[in-house]
Amino acid sequence: MTDAHPLLRYFLDAADGRFPDDDGTVTAVPALDGGRECAVAFTGHAVVATALSPAHVAAEKPDGFGRSMSPDFLRFLAGPAGDVGDLDVTVVARGRGGAAALPKLTDADDHPRVAFARARRSNVRVYGDERGLVTLAEGIAGRLEMSIELHHQTVRGRGNGRSLIREALSLVPRDEAVFAGVSPGNARSLRAFLAAGFTPIGSEVLIRPARDQPVNARR
Repeated sequence: MTDAHPLLRYFLDAADGRFPDDDGTVTAVPALDGGRECAVAFTGHAVVATALSPAHVAAEKPDGFGRSMSPDFLRFLAGPAGDVGDLDVTVVARGRGGAAALPKLTDADDHPRVAFARARRSNVRVYGDERGLVTLAEGIAGRLEMSIELHHQTVRGRGNGRSLIREALSLVPRDEAVFAGVSPGNARSLRAFLAAGFTPIGSEVLIRPARDQPVNARR
């Protein structure tokens, strides 16, 4: 953990039930690898990974009670030409280890879910069966992330999503934290992750900034 991004410690602590103080403040930490940035909200506290200085962030008056996720603040972080990603619920579970319950796939590189994962994460691994596929990869701040997608021909409403997620947890070493970002509007997916044992710990937005002024000219 000595070389890990400081945001990773917040995620791992939250996975263990240790959250930052709910005092309404915002903590600024360095930007993520590749120039990406991120706003993360816990209960009563927010963490912003950005190349901007803490003073510059504080001048916009965000807080840990919701304003760190406001459209105006996220646009400030991104700059006028930057990209503000989707707001996701951050959920976490623990790996179950044991015998792998899903086969590894080597012919899924053209799948949109796999292409999405490879564009945003590293060390992407793909597993699945007739129900759908699962990706496991290193994501925000180096944390282990899971995503799933059911095949179009899969009959929905039969617990395929939650069973796929449960089996994917066998691919994660026992007790290792694995995270997922789920759109709050995707109720089917969110219910599947919760039913499979994931717990919500906060929310997050990924940002690819493009600012008018260089970072070294900031306040």
